[in-house]
Amino acid sequence: MKLIAIILAAGQGTRMRSKLTKVLHPLGGKPMIRYSVENALRISGEKPIVVVGHGAEQVKQLLGDEVRFVEQTPQLGTGHAVLQVLPHLSGEEDLVLIMAADMPLFHYETLKQLVEMQQHHAGPITLVSVGGDDSRGFGRVIRDVQGQVCSVIEEAQATPDELRIREYNTSVYCFSAKWLTANLSRIPLSPKGEYYLTDLVGIAIQDGLSVQALKLTDNSEAIGINTRIHLAEAEAVLRQRINQQWMMAGVTIIDPTTTYIESDVVLGMDTTIHPNTIIRGKTEIGENCCIGPNSVIRDAHIGNRCKVFASVVEKAIMEDDVDIGPFGHLRSGAHLAQGVHMGNFGEVKNSYLGPGSKMGHFSYLGDATLGAKVNVGAGTITCNYDGEKKNHTEIGDCVFLGSDTMLVAPVKIGEGGHTGAGAVVTKDIPDYSLAVGVPARVIRKLEKRGQT
Repeated sequence: MKLIAIILAAGQGTRMRSKLTKVLHPLGGKPMIRYSVENALRISGEKPIVVVGHGAEQVKQLLGDEVRFVEQTPQLGTGHAVLQVLPHLSGEEDLVLIMAADMPLFHYETLKQLVEMQQHHAGPITLVSVGGDDSRGFGRVIRDVQGQVCSVIEEAQATPDELRIREYNTSVYCFSAKWLTANLSRIPLSPKGEYYLTDLVGIAIQDGLSVQALKLTDNSEAIGINTRIHLAEAEAVLRQRINQQWMMAGVTIIDPTTTYIESDVVLGMDTTIHPNTIIRGKTEIGENCCIGPNSVIRDAHIGNRCKVFASVVEKAIMEDDVDIGPFGHLRSGAHLAQGVHMGNFGEVKNSYLGPGSKMGHFSYLGDATLGAKVNVGAGTITCNYDGEKKNHTEIGDCVFLGSDTMLVAPVKIGEGGHTGAGAVVTKDIPDYSLAVGVPARVIRKLEKRGQT
């Protein structure tokens, strides 16, 4: 069986009141259209066809060659959108799956069930319906006395009796490809001057063919996004799904209602997430970690048995057994090796801290390389910017930096070197030497030891 997926993404989305194309608004940390694309790729194994219109260039820039694009100009309804795709079909397709890019909450399993139902269905159409009291503007699914689908009526054209029907068409379909291509041109022009894909249901019934419906058991799948209110509603549903997924996988989430984990995050077993924590992007966190409360993690790699307490970690690496905070900030390029401790109000940017090093509170390290077992005293700062460029600081193994040391880069402190409190280091310090003062000067050699 060959299946092709068509994703409808040409709508203007005026109710979003945004310069950003509607289907590119982020949901769970990524543009909402990506959910449809990922499902389509997974279910068919073929590049889906995305029908674009308003904001076409933005969508093309995002998806690139992951999909095939067809432009719909002008936008004259869903039937007209699919009609634009016909020249791009090979004629070898058995089934066509059609879904909307602004309905990102469909489960892969639901779409797979839809395809399987149509695969074993003698008629040309299987649609997805949903029950409930909120129509969300969907058309009504009309059934005959035997309970068989006989038509779909758009809400704007429904009679008062039809509006009382509580089964709605979600506009997600699986068609027989051969029948679809032969009958798209039969769709009549609606009173609004558009061609509705829903009219194919009536055409099939008129020809004596069967139409069946897969009724959703999880109504949240049918949330379509047309306003910022809908976007927030979908975000809440997705957040709940993600949190439940990780709790079932062995992650403790103390308060799921205040925990935000984006869809591409990976968490290890027996990790605990405390309240008011946000974990975003391509973050990976290992096992037996303690994250939060009040922490923000973005695009970071965190090893096993790490602790992040009331801190921000972005585009940084924490190896195993690292702890930071409270009020620490790891910025882009920070790399804390195994066993590093970073105290209150510390900040690290584009720097490597070697195994077992300790960084005191109220310190800043930027563009620096630290060896193993370095002690960074409270208030230590790398003065890495000279007004034109960033400069590098190199600190050897077992160095002890006294409180309020200023390291004016570029500068190097040799293995086992020490600075006194308040030292302003403007020149390199040799191995196992003590430097004090402003500017710092070496006053004596130190005994070589294996650790600070």
